[in-house]
Amino acid sequence: MARRSVPILKNLIARSSTPHSAASGLNHPIRSVTYMPRPGDGAPRAVTLIPGDGIGPLVTGAVEQVMEAMHAPVYFERYEVHGDMKRVPPEVIESIQKNKVCLKGGLATPMGGGVSSLNVQLRKELDLYASLVNCFNLPGLPTRHENVDIVVIRENTEGEYAGLEHEVVPGVVESLKFCSERIAKYAFEYAYLNNRKTVTAVHKANIMKLADGLFLESCREVATKYPGIKYNEIIVDNCCMQLVSKPEQFDVMVTPNLYGNLVANTAAGIAGGTGVMPGGNVGADHAVFEQGASSGNVGNEKILVQKKANPVALFLSSAMMLRHLQFPSFADRLETAVKRVISEGKYMTKDLGGISTTQEVVDAVIAALE
Repeated sequence: MARRSVPILKNLIARSSTPHSAASGLNHPIRSVTYMPRPGDGAPRAVTLIPGDGIGPLVTGAVEQVMEAMHAPVYFERYEVHGDMKRVPPEVIESIQKNKVCLKGGLATPMGGGVSSLNVQLRKELDLYASLVNCFNLPGLPTRHENVDIVVIRENTEGEYAGLEHEVVPGVVESLKFCSERIAKYAFEYAYLNNRKTVTAVHKANIMKLADGLFLESCREVATKYPGIKYNEIIVDNCCMQLVSKPEQFDVMVTPNLYGNLVANTAAGIAGGTGVMPGGNVGADHAVFEQGASSGNVGNEKILVQKKANPVALFLSSAMMLRHLQFPSFADRLETAVKRVISEGKYMTKDLGGISTTQEVVDAVIAALE
């Protein structure tokens, strides 16, 4: 059974103008031109909410508070789903199919035992074939490297994560690997629409000559249709070394399933940690937004007891969701508030070197919205 949370919807347009520009010395607001909405586009949208396991309810609850504080035109249909379930309940799938959009906390994945990951089930059931993680430097958060702004786009439903494996004879396990042209198309289309300059395909075709070879063939063919975008290829071994030594060289990276998981987490660690990196999963009809990269902190009991989970990644993922729903001014306000809090350095959770609780970060972001 879903539980609805409907924020009070008011002042939807009051804060749409850009704040005063101190840098320019102007004393009047600078108004920005955004898209022209169709009549009725401002109606509140239903979003399926899966709080998840461990710290999931804590960080999704933080998002709910901020959405209500900024009077965002969304309301949530909440469903309890947990990683130890055998399957994602049908009513949850139906809700996402109806609403087209979902916000999700982390779901714990049991190790072994024949229990499949609900995260993978959800992606396959809804055909969310593209995973996107944006790893970038945040002013005020010191990191070893500067000028990092990497988008990792990984195939989400095929390859090793498809779970297509079986035991042929005792002691011999066979795993099936596929490649898809559509992830290459999505990566180049994303780069084109977001004014990105380079797409780099990550592969292991020197060893996996057929499977990864087919992946490269698809990328090369699609690249010919986007002459304005530079196309590179890199073996995954070298990619990892280059990431930790010179990450600023990368722009958009497109990868098969397993490599993408490793590359995204590595890039996230370089840019400031998994707690601040947004992401989402998208298909032709549906999108699920969640923390972009995970380092296994979903079930960290110490963080949960202390209520010090970092909500920044899910805040930024929620801003991505608001843009996806065509509410760009709300997305801008949320992103600006989060970046302001980070830049001030007063409210940071332990993973960022601070001592703040989740609620203290929430309160700071809400105050920055004003």
